[in-house]
Parts: sequence; C-alpha cells; structure tokens
Amino acid sequence: MAYGRPRPDPVGEGQESVWDYPRPPALVRSDRHVLIRLADMVIAETRRAWRVLETSHPPTWYVPREDVASGVLRRSAVTSTVCEWKGKATYWDVVLQDGIVPAVMWSYESPTAPFADLAGAVSGYPGRLECLVDGERVSPQPGGFYGGWITADVVGPYKGEPGTRGW
Repeated sequence: MAYGRPRPDPVGEGQESVWDYPRPPALVRSDRHVLIRLADMVIAETRRAWRVLETSHPPTWYVPREDVASGVLRRSAVTSTVCEWKGKATYWDVVLQDGIVPAVMWSYESPTAPFADLAGAVSGYPGRLECLVDGERVSPQPGGFYGGWITADVVGPYKGEPGTRGW
C-alpha cells in the first residue's frame, strides 16, 4: 500500500469516501453543528463551518473566527507551515485559566485565492482537543501531522497511516 492508490474502504449508506474527494481540495460550507472544547471550556461553536475535502484525507473542519470564544486564542511562537493549496498557516495557543496549550489550532490568515473564504477561520487537532460534529466525538487523522477529522460518515483508508507516505 505504500505506492499507488490503495483500495478504498466500502462505503455504507450515509457515508462518503475520502477517495471520492478532489485534488486539488475543495472548500465546502456546512451547517452541521461543530463544537471544539478543551478542559470543559468551549473554544468554538458554529453551524457555519467550512470543510476542506482532499483526496485520501478526512475532512478538516474550520470555524469562523466570529464563532470562537473571546480571549481563548493567542498567536503561537511555533513556526508556521505552508500548505501547497491553502498557503501559509498560522498556529494558535489556547489560553486556559491555569496555563497554555501550545499550537493546538491553526488558521490561514491570507489564504490562496481558491480558499479565500477560510481567511481567519480556525481548525484544531482532534487528538489534542475535544472536537464534535453533530454531537459525535471526532477521531484524529492517523500519524499526528495532518489535522483531519474522522467521523462515522467518512471512510478511508486515510493518509497518515503507516505505509501511506507515497500516496
């Protein structure tokens, strides 16, 4: 499975395969209920989310900055990264009463033209935050690098799993 397109998992009723997502990725608006929490603190909540859909990746969900709780984000000292599709990422720490959780969220403050609607919207790592879509707890994309959100309505296999480097 290290090279070439792997065999997609079977798709059940109400599910979508990440192997049907486009490359370059698509930006799709969603009115599903998205909630991001940490230590019982609501960081963000919306029904105006964006999903980025890219071949072999579970969706990455973004919340408009207006739907993020006031004062919980602080620009991180972590060096930014660059996405070949969306541009330069900015990382954000979450500020708690008793400390800081570094670089747990990110945004594209000045994204490329096809992703202009993402400007300032934030996403978070579901392996480090409690992320929910319509009440379902999200599982993180394997591997720890990518920020995809796995829910029961999305099937893989997903980039990030062992042996997927060449996908």
